[in-house]
Amino acid sequence: MSARLTRRTFGAAATLAIAAPFIGRASADEPLQLRCSLDTAPSHPRNFAFRDFLGKLEQASGGRIATKLFEAGSLFPDLQVTKALVQGQVEMACPGTWTLTGLVPDADFAGLPAFYGRTIETVHKATDGGGGKYVNEQLSSKLNVDVLGPWLDLGYNNWFSTKKPIKALADLNGIKIRSPGGVLNSWRIRYFGGIANVTAWPDVPLAMSQGTFDALISTNESTNSSKLYDSGMRYSLQDQQAAAFYIPLISKDFLGKVGPDLKATMTKLWADNIASYRANSARAQANAKGELEKQGVTFTDVPQAELDDVRAKMAKDLDKVAEDAKMSTKLIQLVMADVGA
Repeated sequence: MSARLTRRTFGAAATLAIAAPFIGRASADEPLQLRCSLDTAPSHPRNFAFRDFLGKLEQASGGRIATKLFEAGSLFPDLQVTKALVQGQVEMACPGTWTLTGLVPDADFAGLPAFYGRTIETVHKATDGGGGKYVNEQLSSKLNVDVLGPWLDLGYNNWFSTKKPIKALADLNGIKIRSPGGVLNSWRIRYFGGIANVTAWPDVPLAMSQGTFDALISTNESTNSSKLYDSGMRYSLQDQQAAAFYIPLISKDFLGKVGPDLKATMTKLWADNIASYRANSARAQANAKGELEKQGVTFTDVPQAELDDVRAKMAKDLDKVAEDAKMSTKLIQLVMADVGA
């Protein structure tokens, strides 16, 4: 019995010894897993962009990278996804700038008075320029991530109201306005004489229908996808008050595994496609405006000359607003240089 067991043990060991190189080779040939977490719905422009990017990455990697997109917050909401990146629970994410201010207050600089009513091309000079690079460096050092490339547009925040028509900026005076939160949004509401009311987004439809607030700050796409016209939304004043962005983050640990060649491939793929992704976001916002008009929402555009005049008047508050938002002096200097202000 002992001899047979010995022979069996020896045979099993020999088999494992022979198979070991092949087992190791099979493991080495397995693609690296890249998990990407987004908390927006599959129909959102950000999701379209990442489905396209991840598909192209798998193809360009020649099977060395296998991607998985987790949508609609099925893995993590944006407010928690940076922690998940640090802990290695995901390899990639693209959170909104407003969700990153607790870590890097400079991240939401596009809401500063200097960017009120600016064209998106002007804002891109800062997000793609010295200001954006300075934010990227802070994120990289604090979170052990790399920023893949240029930021992805969400769109402009504007004003929306229910019973009271808002056809001029003066109409904002004295009314309760829902804020997404944050120093810059609250400051802007107060600047126009409004009363800030912070309500969580999931609670907005009911709060709006009950008259908790008279108006809100949001984007065309967000108000349309949430069908806020069913809650009484009837008017919008479009002043392009602040552009919102998403920042594409990827784990440095993952990049260390893929090596410099695939890292370069990822960077190039994003750079080659960001213009079309941004254009898709702009189209989504424009299409949403059309859909809202079909639902009876009346739109008024603030003339560009008035926007420029308001921005010039806001400029005197820049230092105080930046201080309240805990933004750095260096950041302010960089973004002012980017836009030639």
